[in-house]
Parts: sequence; C-alpha cells; structure tokens
Amino acid sequence: MNPMQVLHQLVVGNQRHAQGAHYHPHQGTQRRAGLVAGQRPWAAVLGCSDSRVPPEIVFDQGLGDLFVVRTAGHVCDATVTASLGYAVHHLGVSLVVVLGHSRCGAVNAAIAHRPDEPDDCLCVAIRPAIEKARLCTGDLCDQTVRLHVQGMVEYLRCALPGLGKGGAAVVGAVYDLASGRVEFLDPGVLLPSTVTRG
Repeated sequence: MNPMQVLHQLVVGNQRHAQGAHYHPHQGTQRRAGLVAGQRPWAAVLGCSDSRVPPEIVFDQGLGDLFVVRTAGHVCDATVTASLGYAVHHLGVSLVVVLGHSRCGAVNAAIAHRPDEPDDCLCVAIRPAIEKARLCTGDLCDQTVRLHVQGMVEYLRCALPGLGKGGAAVVGAVYDLASGRVEFLDPGVLLPSTVTRG
C-alpha cells in the first residue's frame, strides 16, 4: 500500500476503536503461523510508552501489521531513528506515524522539571516544544504534545533518507484518551479532502 492507502486504513481502524467496534484482525493462530517466516508490516508508529495508548489497539490492527517503537513522551533518539529506518528500508513500511496523546505524563513531568534539578534526556528533548507552547493559548501540556509531535515529524523527515521520493512518508497524530480518537495533524499531505482530521 502507498502512504495514502495506509493512512486511510489507520483512520478507519481508529474509528472502529473509538466506537468500541473492534474487528481484532490478524490475531488468530493461522496469522501467527504465517508470520513465522518473516514480517511485512505496512506502517510504523513511534508512540509514547504510556500503557493507555497501545497502537495496535488504538488503530485496531493485528499481528504483523504495525512496526511499533515506543518511548516515554515519544522522544526520538539515535536508536529510535535507526529502528524506524530499518522498518522503512528493510521491511518496506510506507508510512511512519508519530503518535502523541493527551495528558501525557512524560510531558507533564518535563513541564514540572525545575531548573535546579539535573536534566534528563526526556526533559532536554521535550523542552523546545514546552518553550513554544508557553506562547500559545490553551492547555500547556496538550499544546506541548502537539508541538513535540510536529518536532519529531520534522526531525524524522530529515533523518530518514529516501522519504518523499515515491517511498515512505512521515505524519504526526495525537490520541485523545477520553474519546479514543486520533487526530492526524497534517492529513492533507496524503489524504483527499474527503477524509477529515480526527
């Protein structure tokens, strides 16, 4: 599938999740046996490690469908970049999704971090988004999440070679814990106007 088709599948799967109408595809013994020889996922997700946001459930997918990398606050470092690069260049993934979520604990911890406390890699990575979010209206945590997602998307678009040349694409998204819905922050780059955000 090309990136547009993959994103459409994720949108539809998330709609099922939000409605509580999961298909639970590709989770039987036959599917498991068919994957022993190798995998061919069609999307990669960089998501937060938060236990409330498992991408396979959020997008209603099954075994072998998604290549998932998760870190607290969906922070991207060299290992994460290499993992996503492996998914794109060796497994043929055509879409990488950076998935943040509302009420992110890692983001709130970075916001609450005091200048007199020692820095950690999460705070350092999230701080640029916090500084931008302080200039915005609305909830500081949620604004930071969106800006941090956008920052990770921009980073990966530069860090993963071969994107935008008929190959893979990178998009950002935010999952709402209350509604179960995923809002794609820039779906217009891939989807026709008939597919809306969220």
